[in-house]
Amino acid sequence: MHVFVTGGSGQTGPAVVAELVAAGHTVTALARSDAAAARLEPLGATPHRGSLDDLDSLRSGAAAADAVLHMAYGGDFSDLDDMMRRDRAAIRALGGPLEGSGKPLVVTSGTLVMPAGREATEEDEPDGAGIAAFRIAGERACLDFAARGVRASVVRLAPTVHGPADHGFIPALVATARATGVSAHVGDGANRWPAVHRRDAAVLFRLALEGAPAGSVLHGVAENGVTLRSIAEAIARGLGLPTASLTPAEAATHFASPFMATAYAFDGPVSSTRTRELLGWSPTGPTLLEDLAHGDYLTA
Repeated sequence: MHVFVTGGSGQTGPAVVAELVAAGHTVTALARSDAAAARLEPLGATPHRGSLDDLDSLRSGAAAADAVLHMAYGGDFSDLDDMMRRDRAAIRALGGPLEGSGKPLVVTSGTLVMPAGREATEEDEPDGAGIAAFRIAGERACLDFAARGVRASVVRLAPTVHGPADHGFIPALVATARATGVSAHVGDGANRWPAVHRRDAAVLFRLALEGAPAGSVLHGVAENGVTLRSIAEAIARGLGLPTASLTPAEAATHFASPFMATAYAFDGPVSSTRTRELLGWSPTGPTLLEDLAHGDYLTA
């Protein structure tokens, strides 16, 4: 297939582009800058200049492709309504040229949209009042195309997509530990986060493009729930620091922002059983704690 990709030069994107190319697919990837184009070309992708706000560019890229994978998400986190509007508009621009074609449209979301406190499955409804409710509009915009002749599906990634040169939640925890001299968790740290290695996430995106049925919701989760206490303890061991338990009020000022403090206190275990059965996906990468022990997270 000829796949049009957004977000191909981001954190997870290069692994996905490499996976698609290795599987024999042709990739054209959105590039909003010379730096993004330079990152894409060595992976075997053809850059397509434009941005998420350039809807004509998105439409032309989608119209020329056999499949579309939307991973990019941007904007100002102080204006979540605008972020939702931009993402929904981009998805509608990408899906419009595919209507009636049966071609695949795969859109990225996150498992933090799911209800807290219990292990959520792919069949459960997202939490409209939850920590990541701003991602739900994009999910719905994608799945709406399933009734319009598009093989539309959503991949919800774990909050921790780990691997080399990560710049997400876990490096932020490490940076805070270095800056404050303690590796902290909120309360008893028994709250759980799902995790997936970047290579396994890339395989899931490929499988979704190749065979996910219209209307599928997929969970990119290799580990259903890793406790934040175990993550904090692994960081503490690696940096030679003590651990600390924080109250929610203390966490709001200890971590980079109140949002990050809320996220680190979130209990969101998630199952990927249906995803594995549906697509034959079988994660093989190292676990999050293995990556913390042996990867580049704790190097200077």
